[in-house]
Amino acid sequence: MKKVLKNILKVLSFIGVFILMIVFTLYASLLLICYGPSKSARNIFTTTFLETGAFKFVVHLVLPNKTINEIVNSNSLKELNKDVDSNLIDVSNENKKDIKIEKVNGSNFHGTMMIISDPSRVKVATTAPFSEYGKTLDEIVKENDAIGGVNGGIYVSTLNKGGYPMGVVVSKGEIVWNSPNGVGYHLIGFDENNILKILPLQGLDKNGVEKLVKEEKIRDAVTFQEEASDANNHFVKLIINGEKRESNGLGSGANPRTAIGQKADGTVLLLVTDGRGASGHLGATASDLIEVMEKYGAVNAANLDGGSSSTMYYEDKYLMTSVTLYYSNSSWRLPEAFIIEK
Repeated sequence: MKKVLKNILKVLSFIGVFILMIVFTLYASLLLICYGPSKSARNIFTTTFLETGAFKFVVHLVLPNKTINEIVNSNSLKELNKDVDSNLIDVSNENKKDIKIEKVNGSNFHGTMMIISDPSRVKVATTAPFSEYGKTLDEIVKENDAIGGVNGGIYVSTLNKGGYPMGVVVSKGEIVWNSPNGVGYHLIGFDENNILKILPLQGLDKNGVEKLVKEEKIRDAVTFQEEASDANNHFVKLIINGEKRESNGLGSGANPRTAIGQKADGTVLLLVTDGRGASGHLGATASDLIEVMEKYGAVNAANLDGGSSSTMYYEDKYLMTSVTLYYSNSSWRLPEAFIIEK
C-alpha cells in the first residue's frame, strides 16, 4: 500500500512540475510580448485580449493599468458623433427577395457576407421568457421557421449558459429586455420603415428606453457596447451616413467579428469573420470591418457581439461556426439573434 501511495505521489509531483513549467513558459512568453522589442505585438495583444469575454484578466497580469489605458487610447476608434439619416436609405422597392452568400477574405481573416435584399425579412428572435440557458443559433432559426441568421447583441456568456441578454432587446416592436445601465450601450436594429438605426442608450433609464423605442418606432433591435478602457475595448459605429469612422493606430484588436450594415437601396449586409487561431487567423480589426462594409456599399454599419459568439447559419447548415474548439460545429448558446424570414 505504501509503495502504491509513493508511486501516486511521484506521478502527482511530476504532473505538478509539468504544469508549473507550462505556466512559467506562458507567463514568460507574455512578458516577452509586452516588454520585448515589438510595440506592435504588445499593442495587438492588449487590444485583442480586452475584447474577449473571459480572458481580459490576462492583460492585467503583465501590464499596469496606466500602460493598458495608454495602449487602448492610442489604438482605438475616433468619435463619430452622427445620427443615422433615414433620408439616405430608399427601401421603396418591395419586390426584392433574393439572398446572396459571398466569401470575404482579409490578410488575417476569412469571413462570409450574407446579403439580404429585403430588409423587412431581418428580425430579432429571442428565447424569451429568458432563463439560465439560451439556445444555439440553429435552434433559434429553426424554432422561428427562418431561413438563416447570425448572432446578435451582448449577453451574459459565462460558462456558455447564454440565457440572459444585456442592455435592451426589442422584438416585433416590443421591448423584451430593458436594462440600459451599461457603459457605452447602443441600440442596433431596424425601425418600422426597415431602416437600420444605431442609437446611443447612455444616460437613459427604463422609461427613457421606452420613450426612445416609441419615438424611433423600433421594431427589432439588440445592444452592443462602446468602451475603450483598461476593462474593455469594444466599439459599435463603423460607418454613419457614408462616413467611415477614423482610427488611432490599430483601431482595435483582431478577433472573430459579427457586423451589420445597410446599403442605400435598403439591402442588409450581415458579416461574420473567423479568428483566434481558426485556420491560422488572428481575426478582423475594426479597420477590416469598415473596409469590407465600404466595399459592399454600406451607408450605415455597426459592430455586433463577436469572439466565440460569432456564427452564421443558412439553409440548414452553419456557414461560420464558433471558433471555440468544443463548439466548432455549432454556436454558443444565445438569448437572441438576428434571423432572416423565409
